[in-house]
Amino acid sequence: MKRIATPVLVLSAMALSAPAFAGGYSEPVIEQPTIAPAPVVPVSGTDWTGGYAGATLGYGWGNDALDDADDMTYGLFGGYNYDFGDFVLGGELEYLGSEIENDTANLDDLTRLKLRAGYDAGPALIYGVVGAAYANADIGGVSYDDTGYTYGIGVDYAVTDSINVGAELLQNEFDEFDNSGTDLSATTLGARVSFKF
Repeated sequence: MKRIATPVLVLSAMALSAPAFAGGYSEPVIEQPTIAPAPVVPVSGTDWTGGYAGATLGYGWGNDALDDADDMTYGLFGGYNYDFGDFVLGGELEYLGSEIENDTANLDDLTRLKLRAGYDAGPALIYGVVGAAYANADIGGVSYDDTGYTYGIGVDYAVTDSINVGAELLQNEFDEFDNSGTDLSATTLGARVSFKF
């Protein structure tokens, strides 16, 4: 009886455990790690706040006493900007030597005190200019000097945190230039490079 009972018990135990193996072998599920998306960082404009100094090289042409006159311009400038976010306000002093001349007149130099206001477009600053201009000129062999006004537009581009390049187009007007009996006006276009400090 012992011989029969043992196999019966073994078969019974296998029969009872068979439902546990009914599904067969299943591969374990491995959960993939969740990767959080990178945070979105808003693009902000360049900080234009600070002093700067630089040099300009350009070209100019004249009207009135300087009619049909055109030639090279060159100079130095320095100023300070304050960045209010999207809006930038600054002041600049510039000395500009000139080779602008015709048969009867020549513009020796310009000194300009400028107010600049512009839009911070990231690495670019697009601005307008208004200000006062002081000029030395010879008209008909006589030396004159007078104060007038200047206005125009410009753009600066930040190449690095401390180096900017740009361009400026300015109109310079002198009515009844130093009682010479004639007006004097000149347009200047200059390429600029400056160092921010």
